[in-house]
Amino acid sequence: MTKKIERSEELWRQQLSPEQFHICRCKGTEPPFTGKYYECNSDGIYECVCCGAALFHSEKKFNSGSGWPSFYDVVDKDAINVVEDTSHGMQ
Repeated sequence: MTKKIERSEELWRQQLSPEQFHICRCKGTEPPFTGKYYECNSDGIYECVCCGAALFHSEKKFNSGSGWPSFYDVVDKDAINVVEDTSHGMQ
């Protein structure tokens, strides 16, 4: 099980780039079709930039047409916190 890391917002800002902070700490995103992992087809494991936990394996990645990397399975369900978002009229 992945242990949750507790840090002040200032420490997170020091550790993360402004874009990473926006995405990871503020529930933001990069514009669709622009992120460095959108068209990345390298083999390997995608890891959390905050804690280093293994999140997704490249073999589970697919093109959803959404403009963001999409995966149909996770490496460790305990490393992911799923929050339903219906803010734009969809799930």
